[in-house]
Amino acid sequence: MPDQDEGQLRAIRRAKVDRIRESGQDPYPNDFRQENTCGEVNARYEGMPADRVEAEAIRFVLAGRATALRDFGNAVFLDLADRTGKLQLFLSKKVVGPEVLKHVKKTLDVGDIVGVAGTPFITRTGELTLNVQEFRILVKSLQALPEKWHGLTHVETRLRQRYLDLIANPKVRETFRRRSAVIESMRAFLKERGFLEVETPMMQPIPGGAAARPFVTHHNTMDMDLYLRIAPELYLKRLLVGGFERVFEINRNFRNEGVSIQHNPEFTMLEFYQAYATFEDLMDLTEQMIARAATDVCGGTRIEYGGNAVDFAAPWPRMRMEEIVPKHTDIPRDGTRDLDALRTYADKHEIPFEKEEGWGSLLTRIFDKSVEHRLEQPTFVTHYPVEISPLARRNAEDPEVVDRFELFIAGREIANAFSELNDPEDQRARFEQQARARVAGDEEAHQMDEDFVRALEYGMPPAAGEGVGIDRLVMLLTDSASIRDVILFPLLRREAGG
Repeated sequence: MPDQDEGQLRAIRRAKVDRIRESGQDPYPNDFRQENTCGEVNARYEGMPADRVEAEAIRFVLAGRATALRDFGNAVFLDLADRTGKLQLFLSKKVVGPEVLKHVKKTLDVGDIVGVAGTPFITRTGELTLNVQEFRILVKSLQALPEKWHGLTHVETRLRQRYLDLIANPKVRETFRRRSAVIESMRAFLKERGFLEVETPMMQPIPGGAAARPFVTHHNTMDMDLYLRIAPELYLKRLLVGGFERVFEINRNFRNEGVSIQHNPEFTMLEFYQAYATFEDLMDLTEQMIARAATDVCGGTRIEYGGNAVDFAAPWPRMRMEEIVPKHTDIPRDGTRDLDALRTYADKHEIPFEKEEGWGSLLTRIFDKSVEHRLEQPTFVTHYPVEISPLARRNAEDPEVVDRFELFIAGREIANAFSELNDPEDQRARFEQQARARVAGDEEAHQMDEDFVRALEYGMPPAAGEGVGIDRLVMLLTDSASIRDVILFPLLRREAGG
């Protein structure tokens, strides 16, 4: 719609605000109390014969947004939408009086928020309708809603004006209801198993717990730089040292990285730690927790994502990285630690790498490029190279790999977990190795965290920990193609001229 038309429509609506005030009414009152909902009315009368509906003569008091308006001269039909659904309203000259009906016609627009009171009846076409006895405009909308949603199809505009997206699109509202339900399901699952929900700092003096570039801020009073959290891991492990043996946090993390259909610089993770457990215990727990979330939110363990069936029923395949890479590439099983063979494959498939990288880092790059997208059904990939796992416990039988898994579903990583490294000397050595990598130019390498090493020196019980990407899991359980579809307000570039 051209800007001039939008300006003209706004001027017309602004004039209606003046008309409401001239009539002695407030176009933005705050003394109306919603007593009932559309969903409540619809549920009560579903399938009830028309004569019984009218005979009950129950008075309902509703509030919501007018989403459609049909003028029939001596009567007006409205569609009222609230958080629970939609209900048709009927305003007649006979019931509300000619002056009220005339005022409504002159001042009401689609998009206004209204309060009504009345009794239900069934129309000749069989639609449950509220016969309105009292009517008030509670909020006069100055902007016209896109007519039948034809005026707001541009994806970025939908994301930037999410409020309109939510008003006009029931599927979007359902996506975010499901998001909330997913989080509640996982929270309940962990609490039932004795996990304590905690909160850890979002501003940290040393960013840790993941390989990522942080956002930097500055505290003026203390005159010190701080970093927005890239992960809560090192603080949650400190709580294990302190005696909280099962802890979890549903947290916001921030990583100064690119934006894609899978990445947003601000995102939500569930991270939890369990003392006296291993990464294998967490595979069992993860199968149960995600299957339960799918059942709670979608009604079963079998869902559809992107036109393909995904089955969350246990057990899920568990394969070592050095087994799964040969399965999907021409790298032989005995070549997974052969640097020359790995470099040859990487060159052939245009996978960039640094010449000083070891076999572990290079094998992981190949996995990310050539294998990950093939893992449609829930799959645990285990025993990652120690080179890329600075916080994980070495495998007792093969110290070049760690007791770690990542969970992949629909071709993307959903969770990352490992048996925790609790040897303070080994941890210090790995931090020092990361520090050397940082000096060499790796901005995502861990910084030395002396306090965390000191905490380990007091003794952290053997434990396993895991992070689950809430946004990506919600994408799966709502059949959403982009992470921006499951984040209410994803990061976008500034509007032109903004």
